[in-house]
Amino acid sequence: MPDGDGALELSLAEKIGEVGPEDWNACAGAGNPFVGYAFLSALEDSGSVGRDTGWFPRHLVARDAAKRVVGVVPMYLKTHSQGEYVFDHGWAEAYERAGGKYYPKLQAAVPFSPVPGPRLLVRPGMEAGTIRTAIARGLVEVARRMEVSSLHVTFCGADEATLFESAGCLLREGTQFHWLNANYGTFEDFLGTLNSRKRKQIRKERRDALAPGIVVKPLSGADLTSEVWDAFFDFYISTSDRKWGSPYLNREFFELLGQRLGDKIVLMMAEKDGDWIAGALNLAGSEALYGRNWGCQGDWPLLHFECCYYQAIDWAIAQALRRVEAGAQGPHKIQRGYLPVATYSAHWIGDAGFRKAVADYLKRERMMVGHERAALAEHSPYRNADGA
Repeated sequence: MPDGDGALELSLAEKIGEVGPEDWNACAGAGNPFVGYAFLSALEDSGSVGRDTGWFPRHLVARDAAKRVVGVVPMYLKTHSQGEYVFDHGWAEAYERAGGKYYPKLQAAVPFSPVPGPRLLVRPGMEAGTIRTAIARGLVEVARRMEVSSLHVTFCGADEATLFESAGCLLREGTQFHWLNANYGTFEDFLGTLNSRKRKQIRKERRDALAPGIVVKPLSGADLTSEVWDAFFDFYISTSDRKWGSPYLNREFFELLGQRLGDKIVLMMAEKDGDWIAGALNLAGSEALYGRNWGCQGDWPLLHFECCYYQAIDWAIAQALRRVEAGAQGPHKIQRGYLPVATYSAHWIGDAGFRKAVADYLKRERMMVGHERAALAEHSPYRNADGA
């Protein structure tokens, strides 16, 4: 399918393997591991996404006149709204009460991963900006031709959100909590920027978390044995059962992830008396450490904070990364040095009447989210409120 200018040929791939790692990664780059071929193919090859999960891969592929892949978008045809972290369940219910059919819908996203990053993945070059704009328009045209109710581009960059708005999408904002590295040399340097009360609180939390004789070890690469993944998967399943009722990721996914992306994995595993008791999965990009999954067996007060937040900061400082992104939700992160930042998504709604209703809702929601983010920022633990 040509795009609106006829300059690009756009098609949909039902498996990422139809594109291949060389072409995909030439567009995705190496900065954000979640949009790379290794992560996305592990989801597909493990069956964590696919026919049985309600996530049907429909990756957009853009080729130039020479049939070279110049852009890709990770995208899925979905029959539900699970595993997205930008919630539209209320929209679906309202649309279907009015007699519409909300599902299937198109979702341009990284499944089960509330990680901000690029969604318009374009091969570097002089025409990259033009191609990115054309693909944004092309995605909307694909949604129209497929006659789906809607297209949702979640956790995209702010610049991409602007492109999608120009293509006819509605913008939505959310909030996450990120830790920013002000060129700290040590964890103590970071603590030195906090007010006295918070500094003492964090030192006490770290001390108390490890007091039962617990040791936390960052594991990567060859450290990620099947025994380690077995233990972590047990933690993941146990925590998923308690919090959500059903896990999204299967055991094979973690095995494949370790094989394909082991050098980017930082798995903080907590050990006591020779046994693993908890773990926090992180992936490292070129600028950030991304926190993803946490799990534990037993009741270990404060260990979650140690493994997920403080160990991540320690590791990011040692590797001179610019930030730690600690995932979705959690105002409690502010008191541990993670400040609120805006996240963005773009939404195309096919039905004109429903689009107007959603636009009115998003206008009010955006104002509320902005006020809430400003109020949260006032609780910064830093002596200098911007965290610098």
